Amino acid sequence: MNKYFLLFFLSVHPLVLGAQTTVAANYQDVSRGLVTRAQADSIFQKIKQFPPETEVAIALVENGKARFYGIKRQGDSVITINNQQRVFEIGSITKIFTATLLADFVINQQVQLEDPINSYLKFPLKANAEISFESLANHTSGLPRLPTNLKLSFESRNNPYASYDETKLTEYLTEMMVLDEKREVSYSNLGAGLLGYTLGKMGKTSYQKLVRDSIFSMYGMEHTTTNRGDVESLLVKGRNGGTVVPNWDLAILVGAGGILSNVHDLSKFVLAQFDPTQKALALTREKTVSVNETTDVGLGWFMNRPGQYPGTIHFHNGGTGGYTAAMMIDLEKQNGVVLLTNISAFSPDMGKIEELGLALMQTLTP
Repeated sequence: MNKYFLLFFLSVHPLVLGAQTTVAANYQDVSRGLVTRAQADSIFQKIKQFPPETEVAIALVENGKARFYGIKRQGDSVITINNQQRVFEIGSITKIFTATLLADFVINQQVQLEDPINSYLKFPLKANAEISFESLANHTSGLPRLPTNLKLSFESRNNPYASYDETKLTEYLTEMMVLDEKREVSYSNLGAGLLGYTLGKMGKTSYQKLVRDSIFSMYGMEHTTTNRGDVESLLVKGRNGGTVVPNWDLAILVGAGGILSNVHDLSKFVLAQFDPTQKALALTREKTVSVNETTDVGLGWFMNRPGQYPGTIHFHNGGTGGYTAAMMIDLEKQNGVVLLTNISAFSPDMGKIEELGLALMQTLTP
């Protein structure tokens, strides 16, 4: 996948890491209708080298329905588990929801994409610069990936955004901000976080309440939230190299990556993308700018035409200190894949999650 996608990002039977046992176990899953042989092989080949306690939750969406499949490494084995309700950090997939909030404001004629955010802020931007809503949603604002006053120290490495509050955001925007004059696509967590912050100001409420009332409630996403305390009992522990690591708090930049969810809820959001009556969702998927000949950007979504796939995939991934996630949809075929894992975005093998998502998309019914 294109480099712009990358961030910073009931036990049934064992799949023992020996070739003969693996084949036999995969056939058990196939015979029970959980996955096809091609899907089982793809999943196992991508996951087998990850450390013990690695957990992967998968939603496969095709023909208007979602199927769920989960696996977990236990010692030298991989077991099939029911984890469709288990909650993970979804990282930057959050940006799709933030963009959907913006699209909802646009559809309801409360704002236009090209409008500047300036009038909704209580402070002037440095040098009276103007930044449009659309540019925050498609990464063309000129803002850097991270604000320069977000200090990534050794002490803060396990929860780097936690202390970045409204005061620091205001300080950056009024005193330190430097925009890239080219305004080309340049991935920005700061931009998406600022968009979420601004939409909250427009709605005169918190980002959490706004996204809950406008999106989560609408699509029946009962265990999707920015408040970790709401889902603590369902939360899968994030890991880095097999070691449990702290969860991340995105603080004032929550709109960039602060949502937690499960594949059951996210499959509902994927299915809603195929409903032609959902105008706000449709707006997020419209092309706003091109990155190159194979990649475009909508509002939040990236649209990629990978050479090995016969079509266009709307895509976003996510990564935090203890989690990696990916969500892909094919609008024409009405297929989709959601992958949630407790594999750190800092893992050298985190790219295998994207690879697995694409491999699974290729197995779905044309």
